Amino acid sequence: MRSKPTAGPPARKPRVLPKTIVYITKQVEFSASHRLYNPKFPDAKNWEVFGICNNPNGHGHNYTLDVTLAGVPDPETGMIIDLKRLKEILDDLVIQKLDHKNLNLDVGFLRGLVPTVESLVIKIWERLDGHIPGCKLHELVLYESRTNFARYQGPQKD
Repeated sequence: MRSKPTAGPPARKPRVLPKTIVYITKQVEFSASHRLYNPKFPDAKNWEVFGICNNPNGHGHNYTLDVTLAGVPDPETGMIIDLKRLKEILDDLVIQKLDHKNLNLDVGFLRGLVPTVESLVIKIWERLDGHIPGCKLHELVLYESRTNFARYQGPQKD
């Protein structure tokens, strides 16, 4: 008995990626000015603690922010997030709020803080955490300069 002719090779099942966590990093940049100054300190102590960064007229930085997310790649796209969508989220929640701003005067979520790189990276985390669909915010690294940066992985869990 003859077998029926087939239309071609049997259909293959799509290859499924293992359910493994992947980390992806998006880098964005913004420029901002600030003055490191604590109004509770007398002028002499501000100068002692913050040095030239206490300049009454402020000073500026070209910041670089690395945003690292953790997630399982979607089996259909191979991505944990569409990087265009991530850029839109970062623009909306971070860049538009900080770029070309005076961090002491123009940024509501920094009011009452000395805008150090440490304070800034924590506040950026608070703005992003829970607002990136399908991923977990893993780490932020904020570069104030080529040699000064702060790394933050979220609040300590006890």
